[in-house]
Amino acid sequence: MRASSEPKAAFEESDQAEERASLVIVDDHPGSLEFLSHALAQPGLRIDTATDPEEGLELIQQRHPQIVLTDLVMPKIDGMQLLDRVLEYDPSIDVVLMTAHYSTESAVEAIRRGACDYLEKPVKLSVLRERVGKLLSDVRKRLRAAELEHEMLDNCQFEGIIGRSPLMAEVFARIRRIAPHVRTVLVTGETGTGKDLVASAIHRLCPASSYPFVVLNCSAVVESLFESELFGHMRGSFTGATSDKVGLFEHANRGTIFLDEIGDMPLGTQAKLLRAVQNQEVQRVGSLTARKVDVRVIAATHHDLRAAVASKAFREDLFYRLSMIEIRIPALRERMEDLPLLQRHFLSRFSQQFEKKVRGLTRRAQIVLSRHDWPGNVRELENVLGHACMMAVSDTIDVSDLPEYLVRRNGDRPLLQAVPAPAAAPAAESFADHEKMLVADALQRAGGNQSEAARLLQIGRDALRYKMKKHHLL
Repeated sequence: MRASSEPKAAFEESDQAEERASLVIVDDHPGSLEFLSHALAQPGLRIDTATDPEEGLELIQQRHPQIVLTDLVMPKIDGMQLLDRVLEYDPSIDVVLMTAHYSTESAVEAIRRGACDYLEKPVKLSVLRERVGKLLSDVRKRLRAAELEHEMLDNCQFEGIIGRSPLMAEVFARIRRIAPHVRTVLVTGETGTGKDLVASAIHRLCPASSYPFVVLNCSAVVESLFESELFGHMRGSFTGATSDKVGLFEHANRGTIFLDEIGDMPLGTQAKLLRAVQNQEVQRVGSLTARKVDVRVIAATHHDLRAAVASKAFREDLFYRLSMIEIRIPALRERMEDLPLLQRHFLSRFSQQFEKKVRGLTRRAQIVLSRHDWPGNVRELENVLGHACMMAVSDTIDVSDLPEYLVRRNGDRPLLQAVPAPAAAPAAESFADHEKMLVADALQRAGGNQSEAARLLQIGRDALRYKMKKHHLL
C-alpha cells in the first residue's frame, strides 16, 4: 500500500513540482507511516509512503526523492537491502534507517553501507524532526543551488560561449573591444577549447556581420590545392580546371574569412596569404589580373606559432601581421569553475536531441569529471556527456554511464566503483533502437516478469509498459 501527502495542494506532474523537496517513507506498519508522515508534514515537502518495500522501491524510482526514511526489519526486503537498492539507483539520496532492535554493530554497518543516519524506535518526535530537518535544510540548499546554476547558465552565455570564470570574462571583454575595429585576429588555444566559437562571435559583433563568414580548415586541404581554394583559378590553368572558380577570399568579400589551424598551412601559401592580407587583393591561379577584396581575417591554431617561427616552419612576417591582436582561449583545466555550467548546458542539449529527460549527474559522477584533467577540453566534455546521456538507463547519469577510460586511473584500478549496469546491448543506429534493445534485454533476463524488468531498468512499471507499447514489445 502506498500513500502521498502534501499540505493544501494535490501533487502536479510539472517541472516546478519536481523542484520541491520529496521524502519517501517505507514501513510495514501503517500506524508508523501515519505517525511519521503527520509529524514531518510541512509546506513545500512532498511525502509518499509505502508499506511494501517493493512498492517503496518503485515509488522511489518514480518520485526521485531526496530523502528516504525506512524501517530496518520488513518482510521480503529488509532495510539494509532496501538501502543498497536505493543507493544503487541513485547514490545522492539520503537514506535514514529506523529500528526497534538498535545495536552499535548494526548502526556502524548501516553507515558503512551508505546510510546517512540510524534512528532507534520508538523515535522521539523532537529527534525525528531535528534529524530530518537538517537533511531537508541541505536538500533545499542544493535545490536552490541548482536553480541558481540554471539562472547563471542563462546569464553566463556570451555569443554561444559558456563561461563565468575570470579567464573567460577576460576573453569576452577582449572580443567586445576588438570586434568593431579589428581587421586581423589570431586566436590561439589547445584543441577543443572553442576557437571556432570565438571566431564566430567576433564576426557577429563586427560591422561586417551581415556579410559572409567563410571557414577554411587548413589541416584538411591538400597542399597542391591551397592556392586554388584561397584565391580561385582560371579555366585551363591546370589539369582538371575545366571552369573558372571563385576563391574563398573573393567569396568572403566584405565579410570575414576564418582560417582554422593556420599553423598547418604550407610555407609557399603563407607568402601569398601575406600579400592578400596586406594589400587586400587576390590573384587567381592562371590569371594576370589582381582583384581587390575587403576581407577581415581571423586565424586560429593550437600550435605555438612563436616556436614555429623560430624553427622556420612559419613565416615571421605573416605571424606578426596576424598577431597584432591575439586572443588566447584557456584550457578547460584552467577554468574548472566553469565545469558545472558546461555540464548543465550539454545535458540540456542532449536531453532535447535524444528526446530523453536527464536530470543531472550523481555526486560520484561529478567527482569523476572534476578529477579529470580534460586534455581534449570542452570538446572532450561534450563527447563524454553525449555518451553518458545515450547510455543512461535512468534519468540521472552515474559513473557506470561514463566512458570507461574516465573511471580508471593507474592502469586497471578503478577510480570509483561503478554500479553494475544492465547487460550491454548491441550497438544501435539511434537512441530509440538502443532503448528498445535495453527493454527487450531486461524482459528476457526477467523471464517476462514486468516488475523485475522495471527494477533492472530502474524505472517504474508504468514507464516500462509505455516503452513496451512504444516499441511494440507487448
